[in-house]
Amino acid sequence: MEENKVTGFGRTKKGEEAHLYLLENKNGVKAYLTDYGAALVRLLVPDKNNELRDVVLGYDDTAGYEQGDVFFGATVGRNANRVGGAHVEIAGKVYKLEKNDNDNNLHSGTHYYNKRLWDVVEQADDHVAFVLHSPDGDQGYPGAFDMHVTYTLDDSNELTIHYVAVPDQDTVINMTNHSYFNLNGHASGTVLGHKVTVNADSFTPADAYSIPTGEIRSVEGTPMDFRSGRVLGDDIDTDYEPLRFGSGYDHNWVLKNEGRFDKVAEVASEESGIVMEVYTDLPGVQIYTANFVDGEPGKDGASYIKRSAVCLETQYFPDAVHHENFPQPLCRKGEKYDTRTAYRFLTRG
Repeated sequence: MEENKVTGFGRTKKGEEAHLYLLENKNGVKAYLTDYGAALVRLLVPDKNNELRDVVLGYDDTAGYEQGDVFFGATVGRNANRVGGAHVEIAGKVYKLEKNDNDNNLHSGTHYYNKRLWDVVEQADDHVAFVLHSPDGDQGYPGAFDMHVTYTLDDSNELTIHYVAVPDQDTVINMTNHSYFNLNGHASGTVLGHKVTVNADSFTPADAYSIPTGEIRSVEGTPMDFRSGRVLGDDIDTDYEPLRFGSGYDHNWVLKNEGRFDKVAEVASEESGIVMEVYTDLPGVQIYTANFVDGEPGKDGASYIKRSAVCLETQYFPDAVHHENFPQPLCRKGEKYDTRTAYRFLTRG
């Protein structure tokens, strides 16, 4: 019996009805997305034995996403990651943001994009398009716009996320997807055996509060060198200041794609044989090894433990607004914010 493409996903505390949308390709790959937060809920891809594994952490229903605070599968905006001091200056005017991470702003404050019900403006077998109206002053930022986020699943097992917005004032826009990946299956324990490769010669060290210092540091000779591939667990607990500060990997790497949509990273599991390639046109990727996930109740009765997943959040660098040497996430009035990130799945072994 064919599965319904749209199903109920529970109600919010306000009584809003949320839905789950299914994308499926000819290879049997399935992506389930919800209009609550425009989030990726499930992603079933074939392993080396051609058996499907759900490779993203998530919750069973809207109530889980409403209650959860670790951003499983989330669409994050206006500005992903951290802003030091919770303020930003645009065209000579200072805008104060919510201090929700010590004295800093994280993921734009607690009026998160992933805690809102998005509208679905287009839906087909291979894609679903969400839109959220973000008014002037939203999260403390100037300018209004409609943020369009379209997920497309093609027959090469590539899930593409396309973000488009046109603000009516100069403002900051820096979107990302915060999916937590475990290529052995969402409830299979840690990802410390996963091998990660990143096309980056440098990263941006941060202070004890994860705010970049402004330095762009070479990865050469450090546990941050993923250019030839590195198993996550090999050096994650090394006595190296950035790893101590982050309790593991939770850092931004400086990508070499120069604004082109290109392959920037790869994650591979020997156990499942699943390989995930990451493509983007953005300048950075935050790699986070779920260091602060501890006993989080998840879908299908799972309890997610520390380091049970790895996030690859493509974005502008954290706190870029305070570092002139970083690429800037400023979008001018009337300009189109237009960026794509894709996760492509294949098998080896």
